[in-house]
Amino acid sequence: MFSILLVLLIIVSVFMTGLILLQKSEGSGISGSSASSMLGGMLTGAAAGNFLTRLTAWLAVIFFILCAALALVASNMNNAAQQSDLRNEIVTQEVADAPMSQMPAEIPAENK
Repeated sequence: MFSILLVLLIIVSVFMTGLILLQKSEGSGISGSSASSMLGGMLTGAAAGNFLTRLTAWLAVIFFILCAALALVASNMNNAAQQSDLRNEIVTQEVADAPMSQMPAEIPAENK
């Protein structure tokens, strides 16, 4: 589960970085450059800005959700490992203490 979420986070990060770099800055961007002609005029003017802004916002939301999910999964994995170590220690102590507690008491000399 952790690996899947991590791969998705990396993919979303790469796409989000690309979209941020394509967005219009002060003087240029996809709406004012030759990149809009490469897209066949699909994204021109204000439509490009709105589309890229909304897509970047959605990717940012997905990015934060994936980060929270990764943190939750990682903390659960860490808790499980700690509990497992604790259980192993308890079992080891019980095994070490068991022969002493299960040993019969000494038989009094009168019963011999």
